[in-house]
Amino acid sequence: WMKYEVLEKLKKDEKYLKFLRQNSNWYKQLNRDPSSYDAFVREMKKKYKLRTIDKVDNFVDGVDLVTKIISATND
Repeated sequence: WMKYEVLEKLKKDEKYLKFLRQNSNWYKQLNRDPSSYDAFVREMKKKYKLRTIDKVDNFVDGVDLVTKIISATND
């Protein structure tokens, strides 16, 4: 059985549970080594593009889109 602390952390965020359901190999990993929780979170953030670099990229893409729209309306 998974450690109580790990289960509580997973239940706090629906994204964690969704990722765990989609990637069932993490059940075994977290059961065997609860310290792999940080690696689990990193993988989840990478898949769902929740890392800081992903947020910056999305912001830059948004600004670029707005700039293109403005320049297209000025032509």
